[in-house]
Amino acid sequence: MLVFWKARLVVLAVPKTGTTALENALAPWADAAIVNPPGLKHCTVRKYRRELAPFFEQKGKRPLDLLAVIREPISWLGSWYRYRRRADLKGQPNSTAGMTFDDFVAGYLADPQPDFARVGAQSRFLSGGVDHLFRHDDGVGLRAFLEDRLEREITLDRANVSPPGDLVLAPEHLDRLQAAYAEDFALWKNARGS
Repeated sequence: MLVFWKARLVVLAVPKTGTTALENALAPWADAAIVNPPGLKHCTVRKYRRELAPFFEQKGKRPLDLLAVIREPISWLGSWYRYRRRADLKGQPNSTAGMTFDDFVAGYLADPQPDFARVGAQSRFLSGGVDHLFRHDDGVGLRAFLEDRLEREITLDRANVSPPGDLVLAPEHLDRLQAAYAEDFALWKNARGS
């Protein structure tokens, strides 16, 4: 999470949406860069408003806009699936090694979710709303907005990219996913940035 007090902007770090690249590019100019622990780095909208906004926004005297990036939900799950296939997680309860993407999504749709599928939901992270929501695939728009708002040229390099992997999803799991996480799909579809 990055705070730009003078620009009145907070960039939230939604997991698996490219925010590590934003952090790498923008942290040197941020007034505050929260990169650890993960629970603060990936601070949800509600947590920010409840716990951090009073501090950064001087108890409402200087409100800051919230910016977030949302990824297409299947691509987002695919990134989690591929990320959790790493060799260093093999044998751990949250590892996806040895399973298909379809198996992973079936676990994500299960109640209760197995450890490997507990990755949250973008809609829950963003619950409470943000002022600027950009699609992960709109890097040009995001960069233009940030350059204008921060009054500087920005170079975004890829960072923390999940390894490649096959993302085949059975039609019945796709249908269930779209129904169960309709809010995530709607948020992504309607994200317009500024």
